[in-house]
Amino acid sequence: MSGSGDERRSRAVPSSRWGRLYHLGRATGDLALGIGWSGLRDLTGGEEGEGRIELSPERARRITDRLGRMRGAVMKMGQLMSMDGTDVLAPEIAEIMGALRHEAEAMPLSQLDSVLRREFGKGWLKRFRDFDFTPVAAASIGQVHRAVAADGRELALKIQFPGVRESIDSDLDNLGFVMRHSGLMPRGLRVEGLLDEARRQLHQEADYEAEADALEAYDRALGDDPEITLPGVHRDLTTPRVLAMDYVHGTPVDQLADRGGEPASLCDHAASLLSRLALRELFEFRLVQTDPNFSNFLYDAERGCLVLLDFGATHSVRPELVETYRRMGRAARDRDREVLQSCARELGYLEPGASAEQEGALLELLEMTSEPLRHQGAYDFGASDLFERVYHRGRTMFFSDRFAGTPASDTLFLHRKFMGTFMLCRRLQARVDLRGLIDPYLADTGVDSPPRPTKG
Repeated sequence: MSGSGDERRSRAVPSSRWGRLYHLGRATGDLALGIGWSGLRDLTGGEEGEGRIELSPERARRITDRLGRMRGAVMKMGQLMSMDGTDVLAPEIAEIMGALRHEAEAMPLSQLDSVLRREFGKGWLKRFRDFDFTPVAAASIGQVHRAVAADGRELALKIQFPGVRESIDSDLDNLGFVMRHSGLMPRGLRVEGLLDEARRQLHQEADYEAEADALEAYDRALGDDPEITLPGVHRDLTTPRVLAMDYVHGTPVDQLADRGGEPASLCDHAASLLSRLALRELFEFRLVQTDPNFSNFLYDAERGCLVLLDFGATHSVRPELVETYRRMGRAARDRDREVLQSCARELGYLEPGASAEQEGALLELLEMTSEPLRHQGAYDFGASDLFERVYHRGRTMFFSDRFAGTPASDTLFLHRKFMGTFMLCRRLQARVDLRGLIDPYLADTGVDSPPRPTKG
């Protein structure tokens, strides 16, 4: 039995609604005080190209400490905000906020024991030949422990924090209250539908048996792809709050850019695999792993393959929605504004009463975003300033009420997926022939998708 001391901090997860609201309120207050009036003005009404938001390291640590202590839905939202803050926050602040992706606090051993007793019974420890009490990772909903089953299977056990599932609804109610009354959101933005979709997805993510089902469904859709691998599920040790999987090896994909001496071709290869997989998910599988958290992807350099870890946020996609994205991709590539406008209406970005100015601003943003689709050959994400241009243009539109609609909730997490893939390509400073990857899916042939391998 592994019994090494836990070097991570561990604090109990706050469980009462008012206790969680207290931490959320303090985090929001620290953010507002840290930005200050001039920063808030720049955030909500600044012009394109203005400077980044500056927070002191001390205040940023307090914010991440509050969110990290809460875990659950609020921390999940904080993780999404910190996916890639390098152009919004000062570098040292982006690094601190990035801790939400990798350095969540572990639960105390007493809470861990309580969870495992509830799921496996009093003699839970007898199920394992070896159990490392020091978690190898901790995130918003649970933490991961390495273990060896009694029969010798090497496992990764994802163990859910106590009370997280029960706090989802109250957390999102609290978050909705803060969003509506903090002054950080534009007037008239309808957040209810987005919060409802987040609520639905977070309840799904908190059901580990449902995640095991999703992992196995994804594996069947993937087929025999030699460059993508998934961990196997061990059903005899999986419960609604414990997910038992194969322990897999690899380097977190975003860390490839930090490894000195690695050839650029390694980053290019990893980014191309991620991009190809994202397209297959939408156009072939119609089943998308929508959480782009960088730590969900490992790269196994020995085998030259991508390893996928987390399937709690897996969404099926309606066939008609896939076709709308196919037409939109083709229109964006070909600069066909009439079809692009039609697709934007179908997806809820343009409402019937949108002004000509609102329509024009949105179409320009969509065309800007699709720049890599029009580029012949490998698009150099490292040399491109596209992220900055899209961010500043979108921010200006968002806070000047030039968005003429709230997107359909079932498209929100698809966009989150594709933006996450874009940011990973950018983080890796990669060169990817995105047009070459997507063109076969945009062909108007009447065929749903190109042939793909299948598993027997």
